[in-house]
Amino acid sequence: MSQHAVIETTGLTKAYNDFVAVDGLNMRVDEGEVFGFLGPNGAGKTTTLLMLMGLSEPTSGAARVCGHDPTREPLKVKRSVGYLPEKVGFYEDLTARQNLDYTAALNGLSQEDASRKIDEILETVGLSEVAEQKVGKFSHGMQQRLGIADVMIKDPKVAVFDEPTAGIDPEGIEQVLNLITSMAKKKVTVLLCSHQLHQVQRVCTRVGILAKGRLVAEGSVDSLGRDALGGGKFRIEVQVSQPTGKLIGSIKNIKGVIDVESSGDLLLVSCDEDLRPQVARTVVDSDSLLVQMKIEEYGLEDIYMKYFRES
Repeated sequence: MSQHAVIETTGLTKAYNDFVAVDGLNMRVDEGEVFGFLGPNGAGKTTTLLMLMGLSEPTSGAARVCGHDPTREPLKVKRSVGYLPEKVGFYEDLTARQNLDYTAALNGLSQEDASRKIDEILETVGLSEVAEQKVGKFSHGMQQRLGIADVMIKDPKVAVFDEPTAGIDPEGIEQVLNLITSMAKKKVTVLLCSHQLHQVQRVCTRVGILAKGRLVAEGSVDSLGRDALGGGKFRIEVQVSQPTGKLIGSIKNIKGVIDVESSGDLLLVSCDEDLRPQVARTVVDSDSLLVQMKIEEYGLEDIYMKYFRES
C-alpha cells in the first residue's frame, strides 16, 4: 500500500455472471481526507463499500484498508472501520446510552472506559440531555447523530457514511456536517456517499465519480471543474460598464490570459493564474467602469452532470 494511503484499490472488480458492478476500480484515499464517493443509483458504490469492509469478495483486483486485505483479514478491517448506513438501526426500546453501551461491549471496551467515552461522545453529538431517552422516541435527525456517536465509540481510523443527511432538517444537516468535519480534523479518514452535492462540495477535500462501475473522475472540485468545464486554471467574472472590442482585445493581450468570453456587460476571463489586478488595471486604463469582479467557483452539480452525461 502506498505511504499514507488509508484506503487503496487496484483493479478492483466485482462481476455477477455477465454483469460487471465494479470495473477495474483504482482509488486512493489518504489519512484525514473527507472523500466524496459519488454516482447515480446502480453505479457500483454500495458494491464497492461492501468489498472494502470485507462483506463481499472481489472477482479480481485488490483492496487495502488501513493496511489490511478486507477479503483475508475482514475482522481487522471491521475493527478499524465505522459504518453509518443510510437507514440506521438501533434497539428502539433501549436508551441512547444503552445502545452505545452495547456497541462499546462488542468492541471490547471496559465498563469504566465505555462510560467515560459515551459521556464525551454524547456531548460531542449534542445528545447528552436525551441520553436516558428511548431511541424509539428520537427524530430521524437525532438517530443520525446517534449513528455518528455509534461510529465514534470504536475510535475508527475510517468512517463510512452513506447519505448521512437524508431526511434531516437544515439545523440537523449543519450539525451532521460539522461532526464529519471535526472527525477529519482528528485524522479520521471519511468516505462520504451522498446525492446532496452542495453538501459534498462543502466538506470534501476530494471526490470520486463512479459511473457504470468505473471511476470516471477523481480529484478536488476545483481541479475537476477545470478539467470538465474547460478553460484555464482560473475563471474571472468581470462586470464592466462598456465591454468594447478594444477592451476585450486588451484583456486578451495580458500574459497568462487564455480566452475572454463576452455576454452583455459580463466578461469571463480564463487564465493560468489569478490575474485580477492586471485585469482591473486594464479595465481602468480603457476608461471603462469596473462594476465588480470575482473568481468563478466551480459547482459540483455541473461537474457531476458533465461526467455523468459522458459516461
